[in-house]
Amino acid sequence: MINPQDLFTISSHKQFEKMALKVFRFQYESNLVYHEFCDFLNTDVQKVKSLEQIPFLPIQFFRSHEIVSTTDAIQEIFTSSGTTGTITSKHLVTDVSLYEQSYQNAFSSFYGNIEDYVVLALLPSYLERSGSSLIYMVKDLIELSNNEHSGFYLRNYDELITKLVALDNTGQNVILIGVTYALLDLIEQHKFQLKNTIIMETGGMKGKRKEMIREELHEKLCKGFGVSSIHSEYGMTELLSQAYSLGNGIFECPAWMQVLIRDTEDALTYVDNGKTGGINVIDLANINSCSFIATQDLGKKQPNQPAGKHAGSFEVLGRFDNADIRGCNLLVI
Repeated sequence: MINPQDLFTISSHKQFEKMALKVFRFQYESNLVYHEFCDFLNTDVQKVKSLEQIPFLPIQFFRSHEIVSTTDAIQEIFTSSGTTGTITSKHLVTDVSLYEQSYQNAFSSFYGNIEDYVVLALLPSYLERSGSSLIYMVKDLIELSNNEHSGFYLRNYDELITKLVALDNTGQNVILIGVTYALLDLIEQHKFQLKNTIIMETGGMKGKRKEMIREELHEKLCKGFGVSSIHSEYGMTELLSQAYSLGNGIFECPAWMQVLIRDTEDALTYVDNGKTGGINVIDLANINSCSFIATQDLGKKQPNQPAGKHAGSFEVLGRFDNADIRGCNLLVI
């Protein structure tokens, strides 16, 4: 049996690989959908000895199937946002405490003690629907910050501007986490010069604005908020872990999460560091669903990987063209 608590004590790549292979075998045996997928690829489970040999389930399966590796009762159902008429992803979570441990430990690893911050959230698109894993996380971080000034903002921009300026002027550490289009709306209403505030964008124009390349977006946000860098969070409904970028669009994973970059033309092979491909995520916190997911995002790993607790940095470069149709080409092999 795998003790889920062991996931959060991983401290080396060797430990990670050993645990990932253990989780792979467990999920092959206990997750019917993943088992069938591996069999479809003629996977010889006994011969899987490295991360690169593990099959990655296309993320679209979370739309069409129930992805679970346990018979335990469902505690939470996280759903993706989607345009009208599209089928949304569903992540059936049987142990929500694993999600809480994952984001709490990751935040602490990257940013330190949550009680050192006021957490302000500008996430209108997420607040206006149910089932958002991001809202679940941010709500908990707001409560854990134990600060009366922490809280959500919908479209009350004037109130948020006043609060943000006042807090920053006192020297209080602040994190403003926002959906991209809402952050752009905010800086159109007020030009800031913030000294003690981290701006963290979670991505997404949600159809409200035209998409922008990251460099252009971050330059605009830096200028509007008066900060030197923009932080980012890389997470999704289908994952219980997040990677963080502390600037320049370079993401780092917590110790129980890793990214591999697959060839866009052959989903079963991998490209060298520095080359663009599809992002495959190993999220060991997903032990009760599926830890090995082929996303629809394009990215690349850094050419020279640094040593250290967040080794394995990567960039997110966009999404596959016509991702809903083409998606992961494992679907058409």
